Amino acid sequence: MTVTDQSAGFTDAEKAAMRARAAELRSSGRGGAKKAEEAQACLDAIAALPDDDRSLAERVHTLVSEAAPGLRPKTWYGMPAYVDENGKVVCFFKAAAKFGARYATLGFSDVAQLDDGVMWPTEFAVTGMSAAVATRVDELVRRAVGPTA
Repeated sequence: MTVTDQSAGFTDAEKAAMRARAAELRSSGRGGAKKAEEAQACLDAIAALPDDDRSLAERVHTLVSEAAPGLRPKTWYGMPAYVDENGKVVCFFKAAAKFGARYATLGFSDVAQLDDGVMWPTEFAVTGMSAAVATRVDELVRRAVGPTA
């Protein structure tokens, strides 16, 4: 199979995500006002989600905020994300509706300290929020930021 056989290009959802990321980069800056704007953009992105995704994203937002208060909310490719003091994304929520998936995901970037041997998961499917799921999210976020949380 050649490269041209694999795909005709980016999907509309992928193009929209890239446009959202480009807008985020254009508007990024420093200072308290910018951080407040980024936090509000994160909340607005959550509020705009369909009901099922929104309820999961709201709960994830609360759990991340409680488990790692040093992480700052913002959007990343139009999705709720949480960055460290260096502005690096540590974790993010990807809504099922964003790419027509059957489940939402909680993902972690390479700066997250989830290393476990030579192979470990970096995204977790989330279809509902129970006490056990909330506990697991809390554990993963705390582990991702390391002992400073």
